Amino acid sequence: MSILSGKNILLGISAGIAAYKTASLVRAYIKAGANVQVVMTPASKDFVTPLTLSTLSKNPVHSTFYKEEDENAVWNNHVELGLWADYFIIAPATANTLAKMANGVCDNLLLATYLSSKCPVYFAPAMDLDMYKHPSTANTFKTLESFGNVMIPATSGELASGLVGQGRLAEPEDIVSFMEKDILGKLPLKGKKVMITAGPTYEAIDPVRFIGNHSSGKMGFEIAKEAANLGAEVILITGPTYQKVSYALIEVIPVISAQDMYDAAHKYFNTVDVAILSAAVADYRPKEIADQKIKKQETTLTLELEKTKDILASLGVIKKQQLLVGFALETNNELEYAKGKLKKKNLDLIVLNSLRDKGAGFKGETNKVTIIDNKDNVTAYSLKSKADVAKDLMSEIITKLDA
Repeated sequence: MSILSGKNILLGISAGIAAYKTASLVRAYIKAGANVQVVMTPASKDFVTPLTLSTLSKNPVHSTFYKEEDENAVWNNHVELGLWADYFIIAPATANTLAKMANGVCDNLLLATYLSSKCPVYFAPAMDLDMYKHPSTANTFKTLESFGNVMIPATSGELASGLVGQGRLAEPEDIVSFMEKDILGKLPLKGKKVMITAGPTYEAIDPVRFIGNHSSGKMGFEIAKEAANLGAEVILITGPTYQKVSYALIEVIPVISAQDMYDAAHKYFNTVDVAILSAAVADYRPKEIADQKIKKQETTLTLELEKTKDILASLGVIKKQQLLVGFALETNNELEYAKGKLKKKNLDLIVLNSLRDKGAGFKGETNKVTIIDNKDNVTAYSLKSKADVAKDLMSEIITKLDA
């Protein structure tokens, strides 16, 4: 999965012959899993039609503040467009549009949106050779880069005028690849490796039955996705769950039992920088597993259980440079038990949630946590989606890594 998956991409198109490539560019972003909206300069519609781009993006295309011919037209809010975008890319970016961007000229919807945007901005120049080499254009590039905008350089080749040289719009797949690499290179966990455990474990009674719990694995999967979004290479060790993830930076290791998870965690632990153990691992398992399905014979069935291996504690014993994070789900004396677990198991952070908190715990879409570190700092968070809880946790981890 691309780092652009799930991101909102705003594509700005200015009036150059290279605008015909933007149909392929929209398709490339969609293929990467991004959500795309398009804003065009009025003149760019002479080179590529809004109908084509709206069909490919599955969103309306914006080019004016309102439709003059429609007395009931709704204003296209450039501020909302700018705030919607996670990334803004202007391609093709003509000399005219770039000069206006550099000097704060605001005479169309695209430029108003640019001046309102808060997200990273990329621009891909496209113009004739002499225009590209002109000193004023070079100054424009420098000015825009000084604003923090990122240039995707034009390539060399035959141009519309017949000249051969630099000025061709980069190919759509190269624009997407450039953005992916640039974004990844700036992410705080780039080069880090994170191991995460998620979901329940199933402890077999016989070939048919097992002891398990209600964990859905969603919290661990959200943590894995957030770690990958921040540039980390993720190893996700997961018990049986319906949760799915498809992401180039996430390797999924499916397991079933507590022993399976123990073995997998120890296999990868020495290779990682961070280990986050969010799985709901069974504390006990049947001492003996029946080879055949146990038949109903009596009104009661007695099972002898034995303790499973404590994965978190075992990693706390052998950890070296790793940052080790555990989870504690409690029902009473929550803070006291969580602090005790953090110290006993040699953790750097522990994430506490209580089944007494409405909206927290298994199966739901939300969680309410308190994060405690090994310096006895306690941070309580409000009820949030599990995706937002994952963001809070990864922010705490990044702070620890940078300390």
